[in-house]
Amino acid sequence: MPNTYTQIHLQFVFAVKYRAALIDRSWKGDLHKYITAIIQAEEHKMLQINSMPDHIHILVGLRPTQAISSLVQKVKTESSKWVKDKGLCPMPFAWQEGYGAFSYSKSHVESVVRYIQNQEIHHRKQTFLEEYLAFLKAFEVEYEERYIFRELE
Repeated sequence: MPNTYTQIHLQFVFAVKYRAALIDRSWKGDLHKYITAIIQAEEHKMLQINSMPDHIHILVGLRPTQAISSLVQKVKTESSKWVKDKGLCPMPFAWQEGYGAFSYSKSHVESVVRYIQNQEIHHRKQTFLEEYLAFLKAFEVEYEERYIFRELE
């Protein structure tokens, strides 16, 4: 789009279905590379990505040419298929429905990058659910408890 100039920084957060700890350390780097390729193919800028066994954080410089929901759906669908096709997970792999998308100003990008890089350290003190609820509260996002990422019942 000529004469369209934007600066949109979004962090996406979503969980493995039922918050199962299925992302293995042995292949998570390859998963990050695959997701980065999806983001870049859609002409967005990958700023940082990291995951824990049960969830993922992705910080993107978003171009206004694609709906957020469309991008997240593409990332989730294609990466789930990639995990399955590669036979990386002994159990069926899927991402949970829904996601969090949180916006940041340019001045906050560096601290968000560090936060995402340090997920392993951060989660020694806080569970994913605690972290996710803290995001929702900090960003003043209204939510219904029944729709928060569920564990297997």
